[in-house]
Amino acid sequence: MKLLPQLFHSSLGKKYIMAITGLGMLAFAAVHLAGNLRLFLGPEVLNSYAHGLHRAEESLWMIRVCLLVLIGLHVSMAVVLTHENRAARPILYERSRLPGASHASRTMIWSGLMVAVFVAYHLLHHSAKAQVSLTGHDFAAFRTTLADGTACHDVFRMVVAGFSQPVVSGFYIVGVGLLSHHLSHGIEAAFQSLGLRNRAWDAAVRRLASGAAWLLFVGYASIPVAVLCGYGREALQ
Repeated sequence: MKLLPQLFHSSLGKKYIMAITGLGMLAFAAVHLAGNLRLFLGPEVLNSYAHGLHRAEESLWMIRVCLLVLIGLHVSMAVVLTHENRAARPILYERSRLPGASHASRTMIWSGLMVAVFVAYHLLHHSAKAQVSLTGHDFAAFRTTLADGTACHDVFRMVVAGFSQPVVSGFYIVGVGLLSHHLSHGIEAAFQSLGLRNRAWDAAVRRLASGAAWLLFVGYASIPVAVLCGYGREALQ
């Protein structure tokens, strides 16, 4: 029973929490991307997939709440650890000269906070259908009928309408870029915190982190880039 309080009060416990929540968010990002890429299979496939998710609305909101809890824990532990590290070293030194310290590792706290803002915007934009897209469209009014006669939200049209606005696409690409930048160090740090990284596996862990970050960036960025290049525009006519 004392294990949970100890996790929150020890530096090692906070690092465990950061590692586990970070890997949980990475898994979510990968699964979410697999769903988003259905856009390239056409309106019927994407809208059927989205309708299937929204039929389980309670489960969907539970997943969203869990994601927000993961983000909250991850960010709060990062802020606390950063404060503790600075308090332990009152004399500041030039971090840029630390051997092996990447730019991603030195800016983790800031990129993490910006990613949190990006996720909040993304949830408002696509999940809550709030009017934050700068497109002038009422996303809640986007409706369509599937091949089996089921009426549902036209998610395909909503995505195309949103990313047809260059400012929205630019913000999204910057957001996933920050996410990937954050992950490039975060995955390494998670393996380190969980004791799964050593000299023998160091190079492999670095390649895994870099490869996963690039795959997520290319996958997510491909969607707004494709729309800006004209993909799916006929849905708005």
